[in-house]
Amino acid sequence: MKNVNPVNWFDINVSNLKNAKEFYETVFNIKLVDFPIQFGKQSGFPFDPKGINITGALVEKENFVASSNNTIIYFESKDCTTESNRVEKAGGKIIKPKMSIGEFGFVSILMDIDGNIIGLHSKE
Repeated sequence: MKNVNPVNWFDINVSNLKNAKEFYETVFNIKLVDFPIQFGKQSGFPFDPKGINITGALVEKENFVASSNNTIIYFESKDCTTESNRVEKAGGKIIKPKMSIGEFGFVSILMDIDGNIIGLHSKE
């Protein structure tokens, strides 16, 4: 078996897809793509299908209950403060500002508008 990163997808459950898209597009300065409705109300994060990268989607769930007791997904960042500076304006909350994790770089922990806890990871 090859020793490679097995992560290749994530779903972030949300209560309102439109509002969640605005939050993630604002914080990360990206555009999400709506999926065909037969998959449910979902919007995907950008990725390069020919590259080695991880992607996923925001998934609107009926009867969604906000909870911070979930898996933390870390998004790559050049410098965690760039996106962190946009979080509160987009309606989210900073849980832990940029902090060192030693030789592995830095992380920030954030909460989105639905109470999902997400992380940022940077080398700088």
